[in-house]
Amino acid sequence: MSIGLVLEGGAMRGLYTAGVIDVFLENNIEVDGVIGVSAGVLFGVNYLSKQKGRVLRYNKKFVKDKRYMGMWSLITTGNIISKDFSFYEMPYKLDVFDDEEYKKSKTKMYATVTNVETGKPEYMKLDSVFEQMEILRATSAMPFVSKFVELDGNKYLDGGISDSIPVDKCKEMGYDKIIVVLTRPIEYRKKKESKALIDMFYKKHPNLAETLKNRHMNYNSSVEKVIDLENKKEIFVIRPSKTLKIKRIEKDTDKLQAMYDLGVEDCKNKLEELMMYLKK
Repeated sequence: MSIGLVLEGGAMRGLYTAGVIDVFLENNIEVDGVIGVSAGVLFGVNYLSKQKGRVLRYNKKFVKDKRYMGMWSLITTGNIISKDFSFYEMPYKLDVFDDEEYKKSKTKMYATVTNVETGKPEYMKLDSVFEQMEILRATSAMPFVSKFVELDGNKYLDGGISDSIPVDKCKEMGYDKIIVVLTRPIEYRKKKESKALIDMFYKKHPNLAETLKNRHMNYNSSVEKVIDLENKKEIFVIRPSKTLKIKRIEKDTDKLQAMYDLGVEDCKNKLEELMMYLKK
């Protein structure tokens, strides 16, 4: 039996995921493969490196630092999440990511990215965070507030544009049991984005623009599919049990802590049920 783990993105809502994976680490819950999207990748790699508490720690420490993320970074670098500080200084020097432990993990990690020219998702295997840091940048490069990230001659943006909840890909990869960690409560449905804004930014990339215009429909369809599979007991879902108001680029450390704590609480409340699902 092989176990797959799907991690939705959502920028700072991903602190919920951080809480869940820390409970997994506490209880020695192991999986064979992880497919993450955006923040699901940025935070999820700490599950493989076994660095419990790191996601919450560095976010609370640096979230108010203008070098990390926000309007200052957007204005000065063109990226709302800074490249140099967030991806190269912080994980290498300030709160060091354990890439050696990550590479020892038997769990495979895949990052979902969106190809700018095709508008379609691609799934890139992450064998080393430090050696493939640009993939982490690509999966989390939010539209409208990020520059394209170039990998092997192709340009990419946030994986959530084209496949926010890659359950189908996880099934396609052959995993028998699938755990899905969402960052929105069950009643949430995405609203459509401004077509005028999309055309203004991406008129030279029509396939990407079309994917963005259909994003809300594709996301909501994925949510319905997840609910259906969950009801059929084919997958196991952990999602926020209540709505917490938190911005994508949240600066309030109390709200970050609350989102993390909710992930911990919800996961602990579902542990027994999860163990039963995995043993069946």
